[in-house]
Amino acid sequence: MRLNKFVAQASGLSRRAADAAIHEGRVAVNGETATLGLTVTEHDTVTLDSKPLTAVPEPITIMLHKPVGYVCSRNGQGSKTVYDLLPAEYQQLKPVGRLDKDSSGLLLLTNDGDLAYELTHPSKQKTKVYEVELDKPLAPLHRQMISDFGIQLDDGPSKLQLERLEEGNDTKWQVTMSEGRNRQIRRTFAALGYTVTKLHRTHLGVYRLVSLAPGSIRVMTTT
Repeated sequence: MRLNKFVAQASGLSRRAADAAIHEGRVAVNGETATLGLTVTEHDTVTLDSKPLTAVPEPITIMLHKPVGYVCSRNGQGSKTVYDLLPAEYQQLKPVGRLDKDSSGLLLLTNDGDLAYELTHPSKQKTKVYEVELDKPLAPLHRQMISDFGIQLDDGPSKLQLERLEEGNDTKWQVTMSEGRNRQIRRTFAALGYTVTKLHRTHLGVYRLVSLAPGSIRVMTTT
């Protein structure tokens, strides 16, 4: 196996980050500083930052229907975490992006660094779709501002695509976006005086949450 692929699979880094680690001299094979282009076998000892790496036989990706009330980290600091919902064999997986504690829906966890990079890096512009409920009807002017011009936040403009979930109901919206800044949807509506009372992710790139009960997982096939 090529060294960069081995490092990526064993560490959770993307292939590009693994290349960078090798180039920076952080990777050693059998005690010798590695170079780009090397191949390794099961008999070789590979370290990253002096820590041994163990090969992951195959990349694993699972879909979790995250319920409200769980945080996407290992240390919940008093809160329940998504790892409380996972069987032991999936405890090593890392979330692909995040959903905040008060949000629900599609969450991917993987040990495939390349997939995580593909789905989360801003340059990839992967589509995310959410179902959002507001505390009061969204005014037509505010809908136009969000969709056509964007709302200026402290970390830059936020432009979202909005469609009604129910005809005649201006509190429930489908929100489509290709960014993923921290609490971006909540902050966008808050800037106009609205509170998001429900936020549920249904799509991330090619992945779609279908027929999966809250708190349940599904092992994904390679796409």
